[in-house]
Amino acid sequence: MELSFPIVEEPEAAQVEAARKLFVGDVEFLKGVVAMSGLPADDRAEVCFAGRSNVGKSSLINALTGRKGLARASNTPGRTQEINYFTLGSERYLVDLPGYGFANAPVAVVEKWQALLKNYLAGRVSLRRAFVLIDFRHGVKAVDEEIMKLLDRSAVTFQVVLTKADKVKEKDKAEVLAQVRSKLAKHPAAYPEMIITSSEKGDGIATLRAVIAGLT
Repeated sequence: MELSFPIVEEPEAAQVEAARKLFVGDVEFLKGVVAMSGLPADDRAEVCFAGRSNVGKSSLINALTGRKGLARASNTPGRTQEINYFTLGSERYLVDLPGYGFANAPVAVVEKWQALLKNYLAGRVSLRRAFVLIDFRHGVKAVDEEIMKLLDRSAVTFQVVLTKADKVKEKDKAEVLAQVRSKLAKHPAAYPEMIITSSEKGDGIATLRAVIAGLT
């Protein structure tokens, strides 16, 4: 029986508040990594954010932490060319991965950081969950499915986070959700619930915080 991939239910008030305190607490940029040898020790749980270039990863991290300039956001696809590590308290890392797919950079540079992305996803034992960001306006693209297949092969649980919900017309939402669900049904590593967010409006931010806070 295929999973229906429902939207995550809103967390209870106590969960929301505990997660809020975590994210407004000690959150700092740790380092940018350009090679696997530069990764910090895998001595704490971490979650990562993956997505096509310009899907809104940096904006989402900024919204989660309430810090506008924590992660560098840019309208230029491919600006994030390294794995960026952020400390979340003393027991977790948030990881902003390089955007995959189209990038406004030389081919050799693109290939180098895309290889780094794939090596990280395949070999990081402390990775608890990958959040695959999908632009709600466009649904799952072929390049998204490539990453999902890699996560399947690596046995890394991934959860879809739909971004830019405020930019989608109500009449178009059901069609996009149906497309995303049909694609996810093919991936054994897909977590059976989705999260809908808007970094600009704040929609879904408390829910995503609570989900991350619950991963240890």
